[in-house]
Amino acid sequence: MRRVLYAGSFDPITNGHLDLIERSSKLCGQLLIGVIQNVSKNSFFTMEERSQIIIDSIPHLKNVEVITFDGLLADFVNKNNIDAVVRGLRATTDFELEIQMAQMNARLYRNAVETIFLMTAPQYSFVSSSIVKEVFALNGDVEGLIPQPALDALRRKNTVNT
Repeated sequence: MRRVLYAGSFDPITNGHLDLIERSSKLCGQLLIGVIQNVSKNSFFTMEERSQIIIDSIPHLKNVEVITFDGLLADFVNKNNIDAVVRGLRATTDFELEIQMAQMNARLYRNAVETIFLMTAPQYSFVSSSIVKEVFALNGDVEGLIPQPALDALRRKNTVNT
């Protein structure tokens, strides 16, 4: 596979996301990390902030590029010669949502684009961006659940907002 896309809101990126990025980067020539604006969520970080946090978290990955886009995933895939889309799974509840989205996207893809489901590493199976933000907002310890650039950004934003 030449070009693979891993898209998400990454608000903020977690170590589970980072694990999937590192593993996915080994499967292809170029991995695009697509930072999207999820219209059903109120983002804590801007798209630009989320992109920079990811860039700062992956300097060791030379075949990975961070991009932003909005709209339908399938439209982006169709316009950018993507060979496969990676999706992460933590639990069976993720699978139910992800399979539905993958099947809808497959209907919208113009070419034979594959969806690759990767299981998260067991130590991150409970971690989500939402739970990280909630625990952090309540002064809980999220160190070890998110990369250091994400933790630094949360702390900076918390200082500005207080």
